[in-house]
Amino acid sequence: MPVRKNIVITGASSGLGEGMARRFAARGHDLALCARRRDRLDALAAELTARHPGIRVVVRELDVNDHDRVFTVFEELSTELGSLDRVIVNAGLGKGQPVGTGHFTANLQTVRTNFVAGLAQCEAAVAHFRERGAGHLVVVSSFSALRGLPRNLTSYAASKAGISALADGIRADLLDTPIRVTTLLPGYIESEMTGRASGRTPLLAGADSGARALVKAIEREPARAYVPSWPWTPLSVLMRVLPMRLLRRFS
Repeated sequence: MPVRKNIVITGASSGLGEGMARRFAARGHDLALCARRRDRLDALAAELTARHPGIRVVVRELDVNDHDRVFTVFEELSTELGSLDRVIVNAGLGKGQPVGTGHFTANLQTVRTNFVAGLAQCEAAVAHFRERGAGHLVVVSSFSALRGLPRNLTSYAASKAGISALADGIRADLLDTPIRVTTLLPGYIESEMTGRASGRTPLLAGADSGARALVKAIEREPARAYVPSWPWTPLSVLMRVLPMRLLRRFS
């Protein structure tokens, strides 16, 4: 398996992105960390380079909804690091309200961030990989992408289903090339996004164990992975066949 030395992580200032950055740094990877909160990126970069002096960490302030900026930043990072070996499309948004209840703006923001901005990141990354003839695209979707879900999850699940389908299509287009595409479907992992619901969220994995499971899955470079594997892999079978009335009850 190729060595993926230089790794880009979007949404790296907190949550899953921050957790993955810590784990990859410990494994000796050079990192390019992107997020809107530059101060948090700078603090994280300083911590990681102090703890792991042999690695290089560069940061860029980036709002992934600024699509032109996504392409510019990825090009800058490619020049600065020499190449981009793996890009993890992780930046996302979890807000949402039931459709038709007067919260179109919140739902639109979720879809734009998780799907349209995800497309921009995939376009920028895969263009670079096509030019190099190598690379690993990682798309962080969600277990909720498997079914349409009710209430506050409706737009979120739809946006994650969209980015999953996008990754599947990119993978199909790149078959028989050295470019790999991985779709991650995390279950409940402790983060800023799940924080407000942590007291009532079943099967919630801790942030550290969740990041460890994500990085372990990414390094294997599978086409698709449920994270953590237990219990989300067996639950994926149930998720597809559960009657909608029961699905609504437990969502």
